Amino acid sequence: MSERINVRMIVVFSVLAVLIGYPAYSFIEASINGGAKKSGNVWQVDLKALGNFAFDENNGTINDVPKKWRDLDGKRVQLQGFQYAGNYAGDEIPDFQFVYNIQKCCFGGPPKVQERVFAHSDKGVPNYAPQFATLTGTLHVRPKIVDGKVVSLYDLDIDSIALAQ
Repeated sequence: MSERINVRMIVVFSVLAVLIGYPAYSFIEASINGGAKKSGNVWQVDLKALGNFAFDENNGTINDVPKKWRDLDGKRVQLQGFQYAGNYAGDEIPDFQFVYNIQKCCFGGPPKVQERVFAHSDKGVPNYAPQFATLTGTLHVRPKIVDGKVVSLYDLDIDSIALAQ
């Protein structure tokens, strides 16, 4: 038996197990928790899952937002994504849009209203675009209507920003 099993075979099977196992684990975990899981006093929310539902910008209401996302209103959350500050060019900005993927605008059009979180801070934050970041803060789920159209569903009071290294 020891002649059939050698170090090379163990290494190959270990690499295959990691390459297949980690994506499978990630998929199963996301399926189970639906894109939000509690870790201590913070909800870790998948930004892509947060906006993955149909919403009519002209006729949509808070009741069209899935209950699991409405239940996060007023909760402390952690999101990962990219900053988009189209209205600002300075080193420090008061607010910005936080999106799952900043490049999506080039291929699929701008993010839909439910795919953006409007982040703001009274103190101002660094203009760090286009770096990947983790935001932590209080999430508010409340449609903002301008001229009969929903222009935002989610906004976030920023507590902290951690940039990816």
